[in-house]
Amino acid sequence: MKRIKPWQASILVRRHWNQSVMKALTFENYGKSPEIAITHVPIPAIKPDELLVEVHAAGLNPIDNMITTGAFKTVVKLQLPAIMGSDLAGVVIQVGSAVTRFKAGDAVFASLFELGGGAIAEFAAVPEHAAARKPANLDFVQAASIPMVGLTSWQAFKERASLQSGQKVFIPAGAGGIGTFAIQLAKHLGAEVATTTSTGNMALVRSLGADEVVNYQEQAFEQVLHDVDLVLGTTRGDDLARAVGILKPGGRIVSLVGPLDASFAKARRMNAFFTFVFGLMSRRITRLARKKNVSYSFLFVRADGAQLGEIARLLERGQITPVIDRVFAFEQAREGLEYLGQGRAKGKVVVKIK
Repeated sequence: MKRIKPWQASILVRRHWNQSVMKALTFENYGKSPEIAITHVPIPAIKPDELLVEVHAAGLNPIDNMITTGAFKTVVKLQLPAIMGSDLAGVVIQVGSAVTRFKAGDAVFASLFELGGGAIAEFAAVPEHAAARKPANLDFVQAASIPMVGLTSWQAFKERASLQSGQKVFIPAGAGGIGTFAIQLAKHLGAEVATTTSTGNMALVRSLGADEVVNYQEQAFEQVLHDVDLVLGTTRGDDLARAVGILKPGGRIVSLVGPLDASFAKARRMNAFFTFVFGLMSRRITRLARKKNVSYSFLFVRADGAQLGEIARLLERGQITPVIDRVFAFEQAREGLEYLGQGRAKGKVVVKIK
């Protein structure tokens, strides 16, 4: 794939500045009728510490659909209508005056989750600290599939749980977007991996390195698994409560889907009201965990270009491979979100923008 040169990037900037607007997937309202559509919006003006990226592909994540419900509006502040999408890969066409690590023409990938979105668009303003150079061996679609699932897995395993070689981790829904990445990273770190999936996906998760695979259509995981050090909470419902029983004493649950807890509110420097409310929301699972001598915490992934750079090196060495289920054209981005919402994707769903 040809690498854009800085002088070519400057031409792109001038060309698109003349048009002043771009196409983006936006939503108008929170709730059951968010009015998702491709609209024309201004090309973003970048701050001194930001990059203007011409987006080639945007990765879709369940959180993209959740944001439109209003579930995170106390945490992620958006001005509606807002541009959707958390993950992107593309080419830098302009840098802010304070940017030092990137230049026009660099191919990058990044997560915009902390900003609440902005990736499913022709252009995006990307904070320098959130970006990393695109792995040289991946195309833009593959690269766009990585940021959210990569950073989530990295922060859960390396930071929150300090996962060690030889420990056992349970990753439910191993064939999904987060599962297909998390299994590979856990194996790279030397862990023993257990997961759940359906009959049709058992070969896939085994090929990614899963050591123990429970067919949830035939067995309940809590009847099969035991002595687990870490549960990565990737699914909703009563799975977290059931997972407490498979942990060994001192084990941990790191949930990606909630409930939010008081520690999360304190880390985000939220006021006492939200600390109290989130404490109530997580009281059931926290008490259950305490009775079993295990711990519960909620992980809210943060953008981190340095970590994304570490992940890029694993991808370039072939130690982790992207798993793509479907690629949708830009004009079909809404259909892509609907497909993702069905919960049947094997790996990641990506929108090809350029």
